[in-house]
Amino acid sequence: MKQIPLVDLKAAHAEVADEVRAGFERVLAATAFIGGDEVREFEREYAEFAGVAHCVGVANGTDALELALRAVGVKAGDEVVLPANTFIATAGAVARAGARPVLVDCSPDTLLMDPGAALAAVGAATRAVVPVHLYGQCAAVAELAAALPSGVRIVEDAAQSQGATRAGRTAGSTPTGGSATGSGIAATSFYPGKNLGAYGDAGAVLTDDEELAGLVRALANHGGVAKYRHDVAGFNSRLDGLQAVVLRAKLARLAEGNAARRAAAARYDALLADLVSAGRVVLPVTDEGNVPVWHLYVIRVAGVDRDAVVGKLNAGGIGAGVHYPAPVHLTPAFAHLGHRRGDFPHAEEAADRILSLPLYPQITSEQQQQVVSALADALS
Repeated sequence: MKQIPLVDLKAAHAEVADEVRAGFERVLAATAFIGGDEVREFEREYAEFAGVAHCVGVANGTDALELALRAVGVKAGDEVVLPANTFIATAGAVARAGARPVLVDCSPDTLLMDPGAALAAVGAATRAVVPVHLYGQCAAVAELAAALPSGVRIVEDAAQSQGATRAGRTAGSTPTGGSATGSGIAATSFYPGKNLGAYGDAGAVLTDDEELAGLVRALANHGGVAKYRHDVAGFNSRLDGLQAVVLRAKLARLAEGNAARRAAAARYDALLADLVSAGRVVLPVTDEGNVPVWHLYVIRVAGVDRDAVVGKLNAGGIGAGVHYPAPVHLTPAFAHLGHRRGDFPHAEEAADRILSLPLYPQITSEQQQQVVSALADALS
């Protein structure tokens, strides 16, 4: 039986290998290792793709989120609302900005942050709300923007959603309006396994606000606005030219790759129908108005030990995973927030049952049939 990885980075590289090799030669010839034409062109191209005026390339997605939070004024003593069921980097970026993460539960069907819970958690110290576009579909950003009180900013965590849309709006192009203050801002990650992945760490901040973009660029360059002129206290988080080469080559294929992911997700829906009818599997639920990009295809299993199922799949060469096995409030790193099991029941129930199946643009229907057959055996 052939092994099927959770993500096939070798297949992704094969599609762009020649372009990447030529691009690396350009960077090496120009010695443009930090910044340079490749970075500027990628920033322009990704801003156009995302439907925003400005894209600032940075070193990684966690830095991107911290920089976005700092740019909108998040500081020590502030609170930032975010979902409990997210990768720990979301909460980590809030903590690095000096603020306190305020966790809320997710919706039980889509697993996206519950907008009502988020609004209820907003208090006098709240400076920002971070909706996370989980697994490749968009959270309810417009609804939040329309209802948040003055002075509270939205900072999108768009790390898993390059190209996803909600009601026609692309992930990362935060709407303005309502009582939410100021222009929108978003952070994304180009970690190798993302829909748009680099060959190492990389990320970006997106906004329509020229002033915010300039502040992010300064903060990511030691607070520098010109050589040896440092107007704010920043740190070092810059996108390098070699990663920009990779991202440009892959960006040209991203829409096609996202379409292939949607087709693969639809095939899984059909292949899993019998397991759904038998009550063994719950399929992913797409929120109304969303067109996901299926960064991950996350099912929920019932009546079995999920970890044992993952172990059986992995032993059989199927690269299944869990995203994520523990909500933020049950991780030791954030035990100081004072939560316990039962505080966010939907997030906790999901964490106990979720299972990510292999999905990438190059996956074949035969491979998916093999995955589902192995899943059925593991559930029996």
